[in-house]
Amino acid sequence: MIRAVESRTQHSDVELRPGDVCRRLLATIEVSHGRRKRRKRNTTPDAIGLEIKRDLLARAAAEDPPPEGFEAWLLEQCLAAGTASGPTQAMARDVLDEWRLAVASGGFLAWLDEGAPSDDIKTGSDGGLDPR
Repeated sequence: MIRAVESRTQHSDVELRPGDVCRRLLATIEVSHGRRKRRKRNTTPDAIGLEIKRDLLARAAAEDPPPEGFEAWLLEQCLAAGTASGPTQAMARDVLDEWRLAVASGGFLAWLDEGAPSDDIKTGSDGGLDPR
């Protein structure tokens, strides 16, 4: 589990809160959604995963659990999902990984603050992959 002391960025003495990071991550979901819609394959599973992740991020942003309790808070969300806990667990792991990256890397936070720019947006491509 991440301790509160570890939730300070390298460039700031201000404690980094899960709610703040989740608000930033929530803004990046729209970027992912736009790229998903341009793909030529069936992206329904992607949409379901993004919706679960969007819901987790929105709840974390609203509730802003303490840094030292964020992992436990995510576990509670998974347990509350009942039969849908598998997909929720997968998205909760993503959120936890992104939280840990934000805690460890001021560069990741800066990238999120810039709107998570992607080469896909600049070139209008899907990462150069041929869908055939």
